[in-house]
Amino acid sequence: MSDTETAQITAPEACETMAQVREGVDALDRELVALIAVRARYMEAAARIKPSRDVVRDEWRINDVISKVKAEAQKAGLSTQIAEPVWRELVERSIAYEFTVWDKTRD
Repeated sequence: MSDTETAQITAPEACETMAQVREGVDALDRELVALIAVRARYMEAAARIKPSRDVVRDEWRINDVISKVKAEAQKAGLSTQIAEPVWRELVERSIAYEFTVWDKTRD
């Protein structure tokens, strides 16, 4: 989140109204969308770089990503009951997107 945006939202522990909670969630959602957009561009790069379609899905890498996310979640105080399924879905959607991009770049 930008410093300006951070200064404008109320910290979760200081929220007293649902409006404050919603403002914080909305600000974080905007930042998450921006970050996921950058992540998607990395998937586009992967599709461009990978030599064949059969290497787009990499089970070892999926497990590596999930393992790292769970470790980061624990450090950040985020329940892995939230982090793991969210990232598993993000990874699956990213792989599907990468397949689409791979196919488009090879037509």
